[in-house]
Amino acid sequence: MSQPTGTFGGMDIPADLQVSISRYDSLGRWDRAELGRALRRLGLSYGEIREQIPVPKGTLSGWCREIRLSQDQAVAIKERTGSQIGVPRDTQWKRRLEVERIQTEARVFALNSLPDPLWVAGTVLYWGEGSKTTRKLELANADPRALRLFMSWTERYLDPQPSFVAALNLHAGNNEPAARRAWQTELGLGPADFTKSYVKPDGTGHRKNHLPHGVCRLRLRKGTDAFYQAMSWVHTLAEAWGSDVPTGELTSLPGR
Repeated sequence: MSQPTGTFGGMDIPADLQVSISRYDSLGRWDRAELGRALRRLGLSYGEIREQIPVPKGTLSGWCREIRLSQDQAVAIKERTGSQIGVPRDTQWKRRLEVERIQTEARVFALNSLPDPLWVAGTVLYWGEGSKTTRKLELANADPRALRLFMSWTERYLDPQPSFVAALNLHAGNNEPAARRAWQTELGLGPADFTKSYVKPDGTGHRKNHLPHGVCRLRLRKGTDAFYQAMSWVHTLAEAWGSDVPTGELTSLPGR
């Protein structure tokens, strides 16, 4: 491995990073990844980073996939190397524009739907119980009535022909076949609509009073666009009716 330097292509590398580079072989997995990300944030190309630390390109790409270089950093890489190699290409711009369109239209729809009690009920339910980080329209609950509301809300406002997939979260003491049959009856789903159940073994932290049929997690198939719509509705509802309470996790929607 090459010796670390204080500068690289005219760029200053902070002393703490120089120390980490020199100790790379003794670093743990997390510290190595953090070092790679720190060098990327400085504006180094993948090739330049690999001159400093012996990391496979695929591994480095995985470490840094969430890091976006500024336009100035991208220009500087091209000036230093005389090549576009290492300059990130925006291959998702069409999808990003589509998501922005979906979110804009969803906010307009939400403002017009505030008087609609079913829309409000479903949106508040999703705000409290729905998945907000997976880019999947998904809601988990132990009460089948809540899941039926989620299904009706989805069909009424998001997808006129929804297809759902379910999974159960159970404890070791639950009867899984009986739980599946119960949820199938409650939700009108078939055996093929259920994926593998998660069964939590008894041990520290488990519930003493097990829910008889566990918790059902219901997800809309191919529901990414619906997820963006729903999260825009939640954000709009939070602004309209929840302005006096913290809404930090809703102010930065995935894809924005």
